[in-house]
Amino acid sequence: MNADIAPTRAPQAASARHFTIRLSATPRGARLARHLAAEQLDRWGCPYDTDAHHTVTLLVAELATNAAQHGRVGGRDFRLRLTLHPANPALRIEVTDPRPDRRPPAPGDLPAPSRESDSGRGLFLVEALSTHWGTVADDPYTKTVWCEVALP
Repeated sequence: MNADIAPTRAPQAASARHFTIRLSATPRGARLARHLAAEQLDRWGCPYDTDAHHTVTLLVAELATNAAQHGRVGGRDFRLRLTLHPANPALRIEVTDPRPDRRPPAPGDLPAPSRESDSGRGLFLVEALSTHWGTVADDPYTKTVWCEVALP
């Protein structure tokens, strides 16, 4: 009797997952970026009540707020992109805005914020909580500030 035998397949590495959305460059758009990132992380298996989830949503909020405040051009949106690399596991956060002329300082070169100032600490949080971060301007019309977070 002949038996059908399924061919053996080499195990494949899990492919990256992506989430991308364009949002208005406003405080409301920044809040929505944080809420949508939180929901997507939960869908990808990083529950709401974990440290990794809290870290990622904080970093999304900081980068999205910076895009709305410092990268805003009237009538233009910013883009949030999340990429989950299950093999590492790591999550990459990218926020793209239409102001390539307003690049933040390079990692490690952040000026100390004034003690009296109520703002100016967002990128310090990004630098402290991410494994690495940076800025790229691949075209003359946009810049992307990104960071990566190791997941348990």
